[in-house]
Amino acid sequence: MQYICLIAAENMMEHFTAEEAARQYDEYQEITEQLRRSAQLVSCNRLKPPEDATTVRVRGGKAQVIDGPYAETKEQLGGYYVIEAKDLNEAIQIAARFPGARYGCVEVRPIAVDDQTRTALGF
Repeated sequence: MQYICLIAAENMMEHFTAEEAARQYDEYQEITEQLRRSAQLVSCNRLKPPEDATTVRVRGGKAQVIDGPYAETKEQLGGYYVIEAKDLNEAIQIAARFPGARYGCVEVRPIAVDDQTRTALGF
C-alpha cells in the first residue's frame, strides 16, 4: 500500500545554519537511499518555504490568488515522501526515521487507490 508522509516543521532548510542544513541533507540522503534500495520509495521532494507559496481558490466562479500558504500555523509543510509499506505500522516506522520527525512532525496518510479515484485521475 502507498502512503504519503507529509513532513512539517517550524523551520525549513533555509532557516538552518549551513552546518545544520548540511547534516539534515546528509540524513535525508541516507534514508532516501535506504528506501530506494528496499524498493519502498515511490517519490519524494523538498518544498520551498511558505513565503514562496501561492494559494488559489475559486469563489463564485472567480479565481482568488493569495501570496503565501493556505494555513496560518507555525508548522509548515516542508517536504513529502510517497512510500510503499505493507501496512500503517511499517509506514509509521519509516516516518519516524525522517529527520523532520525530530524537529516537527510527519503526517502519514494512505493514498486512495479505489476505482473511482483511479478513473477520475486517469490511472
